[in-house]
Amino acid sequence: MVTTSLLLCNDPLRPARCDPHFAAQAAAARRLGSVVALLDHDALLAGDADEAVRRVPRDLGAVRYRGWMIPGADYANLHTALAARGVRLLTTPAQYRTAHELPGWYDTFAEVTPASSWIACVPLRAPEPGALARAAAGLPPGAGIVKDYVKSRKHEWEQACYLPDLADTAAVHAVVSRLVELQEDTLAGGIVLRAFESLRQDVGEARVWWINGEAVLTTAHPDTPGLRPAPALDHIRPLVRILGCTFVTTDVAQRADGSWRVIEVGDGQVSDLPTGTDPAALLEPLLEPLLSGD
Repeated sequence: MVTTSLLLCNDPLRPARCDPHFAAQAAAARRLGSVVALLDHDALLAGDADEAVRRVPRDLGAVRYRGWMIPGADYANLHTALAARGVRLLTTPAQYRTAHELPGWYDTFAEVTPASSWIACVPLRAPEPGALARAAAGLPPGAGIVKDYVKSRKHEWEQACYLPDLADTAAVHAVVSRLVELQEDTLAGGIVLRAFESLRQDVGEARVWWINGEAVLTTAHPDTPGLRPAPALDHIRPLVRILGCTFVTTDVAQRADGSWRVIEVGDGQVSDLPTGTDPAALLEPLLEPLLSGD
């Protein structure tokens, strides 16, 4: 049995209950002996961290969060509000931003991920064409993609993600502007330009879950639950350890030349489990280590 508590998002329509998206994780955690506490994610993003943690029992001790994405500043507020109630959120705000935002993890993984550059900007205001041209000039010639510090709009591939020619500044600006428009006020951090790499679509992406530098679970990617690749990880494991975050994910895919590439790094707290995954396979190793005082 485990004693570590799990913090999950509540159901906005029934605040005393877990969000249905995370109900299976709540049930699995309780079967493992964990206390499940509820976070009001909407209140947190509205700027009221104290209200967001009102249902979290005081003096609960160390907790792991599993839930919806949280902007970095709001996560820091959550960390502070929980601490005031005697609750220790195990991933610190600095660790969260390191794994959650590309500028935090890119240098560590530069040798195994597409070349990237970025420009800080505010929501609803795309960078000027000249700034985009300077950012693109540092990347290999050819095609690219655009995303913000956290997410892409790959489901709007042609209009808000894919850049056929990084040297075509007008076209790049048009696609970036569309991304910024679609992201509205959720744009995270700024704009990232990445070199395009041809990946094997028949293999698909794998999501690898790392706890304290060890790969504890490899799943399909949530977008392609029917594809379950088995990636080579020997070249990635040392980099995860260097990153220094205790709970992260890496989305990896096989390039056309056979090499396994890191497409994204994420904070494990806000990485989604694909359909069909037994949540206990993640939660047991995630919660168990604290029995020894981790």
